[in-house]
Amino acid sequence: MTDCAVMFPGQGAYLPGALAPLAEDEPLVRETLRVLDRAAGRVGRSAPSRLLLDEDAPSLAELVVRSPADLHVALFAAEMTLFRLLTERHGLRPTVLIGHSFGELVALTAAGVYGLDDGMALVAARDDAFAECPPGEGGMVALAVSASRAAGLLTGLGEWEVTLAADNGPRQCVVSGPAAALERVRAAAETLGIGATRLRVPYAFHHRMLAGVADDFARRAAGLRTGQARHVLHSAILGRRLDGPDGVADLVAAHLVRPTRFTEAVRRLHADGVDLFVECGPRGVLSDLVETTVPGVRVVAPLRRRVGGRSVADALAGTGALPGAVVSLPPPERDPAPLPRASRVDGDGDGGPGAGVGADGDGVRDREAVVETLRSLYATALGYPPEVLTEDADLEADLGVDSIKQTELFAQAAARYGRTLPAEGSRLTSYTTLDALAGLLATLPAQDAGARGAGTREVSA
Repeated sequence: MTDCAVMFPGQGAYLPGALAPLAEDEPLVRETLRVLDRAAGRVGRSAPSRLLLDEDAPSLAELVVRSPADLHVALFAAEMTLFRLLTERHGLRPTVLIGHSFGELVALTAAGVYGLDDGMALVAARDDAFAECPPGEGGMVALAVSASRAAGLLTGLGEWEVTLAADNGPRQCVVSGPAAALERVRAAAETLGIGATRLRVPYAFHHRMLAGVADDFARRAAGLRTGQARHVLHSAILGRRLDGPDGVADLVAAHLVRPTRFTEAVRRLHADGVDLFVECGPRGVLSDLVETTVPGVRVVAPLRRRVGGRSVADALAGTGALPGAVVSLPPPERDPAPLPRASRVDGDGDGGPGAGVGADGDGVRDREAVVETLRSLYATALGYPPEVLTEDADLEADLGVDSIKQTELFAQAAARYGRTLPAEGSRLTSYTTLDALAGLLATLPAQDAGARGAGTREVSA
């Protein structure tokens, strides 16, 4: 059997309606969500299924601002539902579980340390601790450099209040701290040509500013029932494997104030023999980080986009982590990755140089080239350094590009490639990265010559 690590992502893993197509194919998904809806209700939270089964549900940016508690419940529910599907339906046998930031709490529940009810209560206790002990104004900035280079930058600037929050990979880390000091670091990094992006988070997570919240959270968590873990757990926050209730208490206490050292954890697991990393959550952010940290390692992100049961089975096939034959699935009755249904895309935009290129479809088949074109177009329009616009960076959650601006920019991209926007559009904010947008472009029909000419004249007027 292949040694396999199952990874549980953090806050950026939310996707509206992430489980909608999967729930149509897999009764286990709806069954699990019903259980989790009841668990959420018992701790005074809204049912997470409304966010995970409706593609028109609020976006990540909306939930961060208006309802972070709903966001956290939805993250927990999505990851626990997918974990149950992978292990019970498909027979995936993890060698070790690992979480990133918020995902460490989900990993504790997936391992069996907490039952579903107590795992949901743990998530609620974290939000209740923030309400009880609100911290000072702070935030986080993503830097396009390694953690060691970021440490050198902070030392050189003398910004002792800003500290490392997450070491994500060889070329990406996150720092956090008080708002004013963090802004000075961001501005200095940009002056030095280092990509620096302010993240849309309300607090300085993984920073000593949250010490009061952490103490309150640990107190609340101590009242929850725990059991013996059924899977091995490795904590990227503690930098070690968890052994017994003392380790769990240590992680809960450290969760909000100590940095996530994901790069070190991935390298250690790989050195210990793990050669397959499976992401247990929407999108594929952690999978992409693993690939940059350990080139050549195998990664699987079965829910990188909204897919049905067949696509999840195909993603797992051939990994060597399954015990044998998996129950075959019937073919889906529809395309496994349908175009989301809502929200108009009705901007016109300036096609710019090369408008109409690739109208025969050849231009959009080269996905890598399309991503590079989108990177250049978006970077110019937004005034961002191109290196910040990685193919997996979330346009709204990571880069602060609102839905109106996304609509305008995608209209420009469609015009450049001679594609026709759908009559009723699509929920563009469901396609949150440059890579996803490149895939969407390939699904759009080409304009005929007359339409391209008319569109260009209208844009130029």
